[in-house]
Amino acid sequence: MIRDFEGQVAIVTGGSDGIGLATASLLARRGAQVVICGRRQEMLDSARAHIDAQGGKVDTIRLDVADDAALTAMIADTARKYGRLDMLVNNAMSTHYAPIGKLTLDQWRKDFAVNADAVFVSTKAAMKVMAAAGKGSIVNISSTCGIRAAANMSSYSASKAALIHFTAVAAIEGARQGIRVNAIVPGQVQTAGTEEFSARAPEIAAKTADAIPMGRGGRPDELARAIVFMLSDDASYITGTALPVDGGKAAQLYMPS
Repeated sequence: MIRDFEGQVAIVTGGSDGIGLATASLLARRGAQVVICGRRQEMLDSARAHIDAQGGKVDTIRLDVADDAALTAMIADTARKYGRLDMLVNNAMSTHYAPIGKLTLDQWRKDFAVNADAVFVSTKAAMKVMAAAGKGSIVNISSTCGIRAAANMSSYSASKAALIHFTAVAAIEGARQGIRVNAIVPGQVQTAGTEEFSARAPEIAAKTADAIPMGRGGRPDELARAIVFMLSDDASYITGTALPVDGGKAAQLYMPS
């Protein structure tokens, strides 16, 4: 594999499983020093073992991205330790599933704290470091729920929509400083949580997959490749975009059969 990120430093929030782990693993295989954070130590330990086994370089930090001070400190400490910060992937997420009438304000705020507020905090801290270097790339992970409405997903959808527009504003502000900011918009992805749901409700899972034009959910590695492309110099003239990686779902006009 080409090691085009040799000597570069990347932070991936929520990097201990799913899309985050797949992205951190790919970055490490391509030579980057990767720093991942998450809330569960056992998951971080497992992620470290996985990346170590591939010969990658990884640090793990236990923190909740909703802790603004801890998140800001982690980014500053990483840049200080390695002398640089080239890439940031804002992947950590929170979701609550309930109709508006039953969703609590605390649940609404939790989704915004992780999906929008934390992205603002980490982007602000990362842009400070990247601006001094005159170069950097940030990728924010949104969702098709941020561009298409889904019942019972109001807090998640609204926070992911906010993330997309924040991405555009950050891209405009960072452009003359050499900082690119883009969003990836996943649809259904076959993470451990999705697979667990599929095992419990196979009929619903099958119908959900069939509703995707490509007839299946995405794999974490497929999302990782899109994320890493956006981080790389191959995307050197791309900023302010929100790229759907969803098997065609966002492009689909629903027509009843």
